[in-house]
Amino acid sequence: MTTSLTLTSGRRPDGAAVLTVAGEIDMSNAGELDKAIASVDGPLVVVDLTAVGYLDSAGLSVLFRHTDRVELVATPLLEPVLTISGLAELVTVHGLRAG
Repeated sequence: MTTSLTLTSGRRPDGAAVLTVAGEIDMSNAGELDKAIASVDGPLVVVDLTAVGYLDSAGLSVLFRHTDRVELVATPLLEPVLTISGLAELVTVHGLRAG
C-alpha cells in the first residue's frame, strides 16, 4: 500500500525551483520523490517539507542522493531526523530552531 504523498513544483519569485512535498515520505513512495527532484531543471531545488509529517530512512536516502542540488525547508518536527542523520550538516535547512 502506497502512503499518500503530494508533490507540487513551482518557482520562487527569484526563479529558484521549488518542490513542495505534503504527506508522509516512506519506502512506498520515496521513488516518486526521487523522480520529482531529478526532473526539476536547474542547479538548485528548494524542497519544502513543511507539510511532511513523517520521513523515514527511504526518504532520507533520496535527499542524501541529491545533496549536491537541494536546499530544504522544514519544521522542528523533522529536526531530529535531519540532524541525527547528518543531512542538516550537508545541506542548508531553513525553518529549524537556532542553536
